[in-house]
Amino acid sequence: MTTQTAVKPRNPYWQLWRSTPKEVLYLILGFPIAMTGFGVAISLVATGIGTLAVFLIGFFVMILALYVGRGFGLVHVNLLEWTGRKKLERPDWQDDRAASGFGGWLRATLGNAHYWLYLLHTTILGFVLTIITWAISFAWLTVSLVGVIGWFVPAEFVDTESDWFLSDWVFGSMGVDTQGWNLILVDNIIASAVSLIFIATLPFVTRGLVMTQWWLARGTLTAFKSDGLRREVESLEASRGAALSAEGHSLRRLERDIHDGPQQRLVRLQMDLAAAERQLDTSPEQARVLLSEAQGQASEALEELRALSRGFAPPLLLDRGLVAALESVASRSTVPTLVNSELAPQLILPGEVERASYFVVAELLTNVAKHANATRADVHLSIESSKERDWLLVRVTDDGRGGAAVVTEHGLAGIEERVRGVGGSLDIESPDGGPTVVTARLPLPKPSAERPPVAL
Repeated sequence: MTTQTAVKPRNPYWQLWRSTPKEVLYLILGFPIAMTGFGVAISLVATGIGTLAVFLIGFFVMILALYVGRGFGLVHVNLLEWTGRKKLERPDWQDDRAASGFGGWLRATLGNAHYWLYLLHTTILGFVLTIITWAISFAWLTVSLVGVIGWFVPAEFVDTESDWFLSDWVFGSMGVDTQGWNLILVDNIIASAVSLIFIATLPFVTRGLVMTQWWLARGTLTAFKSDGLRREVESLEASRGAALSAEGHSLRRLERDIHDGPQQRLVRLQMDLAAAERQLDTSPEQARVLLSEAQGQASEALEELRALSRGFAPPLLLDRGLVAALESVASRSTVPTLVNSELAPQLILPGEVERASYFVVAELLTNVAKHANATRADVHLSIESSKERDWLLVRVTDDGRGGAAVVTEHGLAGIEERVRGVGGSLDIESPDGGPTVVTARLPLPKPSAERPPVAL
């Protein structure tokens, strides 16, 4: 019989108190930061507007104001996240125009709405809201502490000659005779009760004020939805370009391999058959030798064609899946290779991801055998999950000499193009002396709402 330990539910109120010290510090420190940002930014804006007639000076001062607004806005966002609020997506600060020279950078900066929103937040929206939240939080903290501090004030500092006491006013208005009461003691008790109420409600107040700041930052200091769409379009365009480049590279390599291998053997085969035909009547023994050599040429040409076909979609990959195909590649490698897979048996991978994974491993193991001077290699398959989608990680490790790098028109460049062609990325860690770790990160389809994700 298994005994299960009951999990004690968390108290939401005490959970609020855990982040209250950070929230109080944020609200208090926010005021001098906002004042500094406002002073610097508004001075630059006024100077920039005043010197617009002098074209270069005015524009450069305005650009400086935009960068100041950006800096203080990022400080504000980072402090909000430090208090425990949900992370805010940073905007894109530059676009393709910035890479086209000084004029492009100028247009990319002045034409970026995020810069102006950050400046607006620093000079008006965030500044005004920070003053309000600071005043409320400061007043709340003051009232919370006054009742506690009152008990520790020495008697000589208390104005006992005063004709007005809080307790006398409160109870007098209720018709209660306070003659003979220790009004100072009663005042301290009332102040303490009010302080306790303010202290008890402090977490709710600070959380509300911080969330107000967070909602304003979410509306003005975060990336637009169009930024994500633009990045996705750019990624798709880059993937398409990489796919076309990888396809062209593969076709050129295939053409070269066919020309240098099977084509030469088939030409030799044709010549041997023609020579054998001429020798049939005059020298049967010589014809038999030529036919035997022709058979060898045909067998070698067939093996080379089979080897070339493995670079596309070997039958084993189509019939038994990625793991079995990679184990076959590892068994043929001249470097002892171990394949380790964390993939669930029922996981079905898209065809293009399987082919890309097979190509990556086959090419990397070929590079290891030719250049790494390694004694062993490892292939590891796993799944990396994120909020947006899952990723297939294909990692190849060897204990060789290291120093691997992407060089145009060489093996790793072709692998990188193939990976980017399916929307993935390639990471290479290869210090001098090794080991070398190459990781391909390949995208998997987003989980469907009607179909549960594959359990690993």
